Amino acid sequence: MLLRHAIGHVLRRLRLERGLTLRGLAERSRISLPYLSEIERGRKEASSEILAVLCRVLDVSAGELLTASAAVLAEDDARSARTVAPVLRLDLGPAHALAGPAAESRGASALLLAA
Repeated sequence: MLLRHAIGHVLRRLRLERGLTLRGLAERSRISLPYLSEIERGRKEASSEILAVLCRVLDVSAGELLTASAAVLAEDDARSARTVAPVLRLDLGPAHALAGPAAESRGASALLLAA
């Protein structure tokens, strides 16, 4: 997950918690509706100036926004770590054996494959 996705997720959650529509937040922050939508969906990276305006309208500090975004990233990292397939190590011979036409007969060094 990219930081812009986490920030967008947190901004959407904050907006909904405050009972604001996307249009309402766009009007109060003077940010175009399409651009705000793109920020919430993680498709656009908001500048620090845009984030400051959104934080002011949503009544949170920039630090709170970034802390909540870091928590979203950490949750995603933990979820990804649990679902990543284990790595199998196959020892197929010396590493230099990968070069040349006779590589199949000589084998290959540590080849990592996802299970």
